[in-house]
Amino acid sequence: MKRIQIKTFIVTALIMLFLGSCSNVLEEQPRSTFTPEYFKTEKGVIGGVTSMYAHLRYIYGNAYYYNTCLTGTDEVTYAQSADGNFKDMDLSGVGSVTPTSSRTDALWGTAFININTASGVIENASAVKTIPNSMIAEARFFRAFDYFLLVQTFGGVPLDLGSGELKFNTTPIRFSVRNTVPQVYTKGVFPDLLAAVNDLPDGGRVKGGVTKTAARLFLAKAYLTYAWWLKNPNNIPTYPESTRVDPDGHDAAWYFQQAYNVAATGIDSHGSFALQPSFYDVSLGQNDRNSEILLYADHTETSEFYNAGSLTYGGGGSPDNFAGWMMQWNYTNIRSSGVSSVQREAEQHLGRPWTRMCPTIGAIVNTFADKTNDSRYDGTFVSVYRANWPKGYNPPSSAPASLNNANGLPVAPGGAILTFLNDENSSIVYASSTANIGAGVLAGRSDFVIAPSGISRIVYPGLWKLGTYRTDNGTGLGQPNAASTRPFNIAKLSELYFIAAEAAVMGATIQGGKSARELINVIRARAGKWRFDNNGNVAKVADNSAAMIAATPATIDINYILAERSREYYGEGYRWFDLVRTQKWAELSSSYQIGGSNYGNHTPITVSRDVKPYLYLRPIPQGQLDAMVMTSDEKATYQNPGY
Repeated sequence: MKRIQIKTFIVTALIMLFLGSCSNVLEEQPRSTFTPEYFKTEKGVIGGVTSMYAHLRYIYGNAYYYNTCLTGTDEVTYAQSADGNFKDMDLSGVGSVTPTSSRTDALWGTAFININTASGVIENASAVKTIPNSMIAEARFFRAFDYFLLVQTFGGVPLDLGSGELKFNTTPIRFSVRNTVPQVYTKGVFPDLLAAVNDLPDGGRVKGGVTKTAARLFLAKAYLTYAWWLKNPNNIPTYPESTRVDPDGHDAAWYFQQAYNVAATGIDSHGSFALQPSFYDVSLGQNDRNSEILLYADHTETSEFYNAGSLTYGGGGSPDNFAGWMMQWNYTNIRSSGVSSVQREAEQHLGRPWTRMCPTIGAIVNTFADKTNDSRYDGTFVSVYRANWPKGYNPPSSAPASLNNANGLPVAPGGAILTFLNDENSSIVYASSTANIGAGVLAGRSDFVIAPSGISRIVYPGLWKLGTYRTDNGTGLGQPNAASTRPFNIAKLSELYFIAAEAAVMGATIQGGKSARELINVIRARAGKWRFDNNGNVAKVADNSAAMIAATPATIDINYILAERSREYYGEGYRWFDLVRTQKWAELSSSYQIGGSNYGNHTPITVSRDVKPYLYLRPIPQGQLDAMVMTSDEKATYQNPGY
């Protein structure tokens, strides 16, 4: 197989190497490839482990892969400037998911290369004799991590890359056999994660390094996902075909219990990790790499070498972190006194607009129904776009002191130019043309307004969570065309609460103080604590925890947990996996509402989706099939049904 071969993970011309026994950060040195002989040295093994952190940047932050995790769910649909990659995933009749367009090639190729690297580290580390078990456990974690992603996405995948199951492959091979889902979990995912839980330290070897808590989270999530697979409540097909019987003789209930137990242990024994005091703090750019984040794909603004990408321009490809561009609309088209009053800026509310993905009206109105007590809407979306035009003048002092905006009223720098209202307002008068992007006005207000029902594929609240954050802007607009230099968050301590709660709802025996409702209320109570009104741009000290807890149903079900997960993790790439795991995709995403693709379109249109059962597995990428030396029948058998 061309894409499952002796190569190890290559970051273009850059491989991350951990150098020096006293360093506590990941250092990088250029290296085009690893050879099998190099893996037999201490430096080679350590370099291989460090490259595994680099491989995350080729999956997380890649906007096309990001699209596959969200578009087509109840959270997201395609936006006005979407091309086929984005429309295809929507399943609404404007395209179709194919082995070429699904863009899960970003996962397939990257994961298998890294899996082989991990196998090389695991096999050679013991021979080197100076490599501690804790470092080998890092390789085991990442091998399981990648297999877990692959089995959720494609179904059964190969455990043998050419030299035997879970062996380091040093011989190019262009033929492949897929293992079944139970084999991938019981041979590939669970054993490695169990070893990682046992051997990883409580604190990372380096900043951002994997830990016992991270391993527990992924082990618990893998148990949970496999339990759902065994239960198969909606008879979703699997591939390669296999009976839903666990090789070790356990049933779904056993795995739900294991998921609960491991997650509960992670909650009780989380080392130096901790929930942030407010939801706002979790995604605040100034607070990146905080104690709640268990794993992230890292970037930096201090060095193009360490960032693995330009600091001044993003080309729209890996390893850049450019996912955050996708759900930002072209706010620069707003005009005040004929001036672009909100200019493109490297600031968390703004950044580079691509208008490829947008929230559904249902996500804004229903998922985030409580925008008063619950801080998560304010800590997720940009609902107010503020004036920054002086930063586009040289010098800024030469800029007009104010501009006329809605109703001909003046707005000063920092003032609201456009507001997406929290609630409907029948008094809004929308423009009949595309002037001022077709937004509405309310008497006495100087900002243009759009009601929740008025968001469209071309104008909608942007995604603040993934927004640009840099410290080198000075007094100007900075580098808004560069890919984000922020880390892309992959795993959070908070998810342990959701995993345990979901397992409890599915019948796991609970521990004292850890019922599903009690666990969810830990997260909801935190969501009620405000320290800053993000879109109001003003300090706000409020504790609505009691109201949030009181509003939690006495008995919660899977749909409620999924709604809470969406409020907590909206736009972070969790949703497709959540809906596929619980087999709720068709139920929750078969229709959505959104306005049209032209300025001034504020009438919601209901759009239907056709979520067929075979779509619960993504297609094997066409590039993989083309690279294999197999007969047409063998390739057809290798591909998932329906594609």
